[in-house]
Amino acid sequence: MRICISHATTYHYDTPPNGVTQLLRLTPRNHEGQYVISWRIELSEDCLLHQHEDAFGNITHSFTADGPFDELAITVTGEVETQDNSGFVKGAVERFPPAMFLRESPLTLPDAAIIEFAEAARTEAGKDASTLAVLHQLLDNLHSTITFDTTPTQTATTAAEAFKLKRGVCQDLSHIYIAAARYLGVPSRYIGGHFYRADGVTAQDAGHAWAECYIEDFGWIGFDPSNGICPTDAHVRVAAGLDYLGASPVRGTRYGGNGETLKVAVHVEQARHQTQS
Repeated sequence: MRICISHATTYHYDTPPNGVTQLLRLTPRNHEGQYVISWRIELSEDCLLHQHEDAFGNITHSFTADGPFDELAITVTGEVETQDNSGFVKGAVERFPPAMFLRESPLTLPDAAIIEFAEAARTEAGKDASTLAVLHQLLDNLHSTITFDTTPTQTATTAAEAFKLKRGVCQDLSHIYIAAARYLGVPSRYIGGHFYRADGVTAQDAGHAWAECYIEDFGWIGFDPSNGICPTDAHVRVAAGLDYLGASPVRGTRYGGNGETLKVAVHVEQARHQTQS
């Protein structure tokens, strides 16, 4: 599938700042089943955009914009060719051994309720179930347990807090899934990206998120608890981390100013001319 993506992040300031420094993880990489045809980042302010790689191998861009200004816009547009690999992730940049992704983080600490939930999935999968079968059971259970709701959570909401609410967004479901999988001894990481919706809705309020787990003899496999599926050619993988903070699309700080308002507008749609495969 050929997918077109636009991602606009706009900051409005009641009092103009003296400057803003940002770190962006907005650029996908090529790997098996994903090829970046074109990708462009544009800034509303005239400043230098520096490209780097972070510790996880994500492509990052950083910039410092000197103020004052009332508005700062970061606009990303691109086109990506994808293939359905049944959730398997091959050819991605790997900076760490899988065991590193057993490390807990503040956003993915399992509490007693998540531990009980993980144990229940293991029991339901069966005594002799494989790790893959247990993870699929966990995926099904979590998808049916948590209601997708953009109201009660925020970027700092932990897995335990979201699980107690039984509501949240893709970030929250991914954190819960990662917390439960790590408790079960499975290396797991957070993935930020985009998702093409088959229902025809192209305008979205944010990007998408899911988890990847490492299974011996298989490698890394993706699990999307928000949709109850493994990633398909509708998913565009952008950044990986221990949790949202390690894969967040935009992070930064401002110098001076106040009254900051953030608006995000994402559009994900199929290209008009699809390639034959």
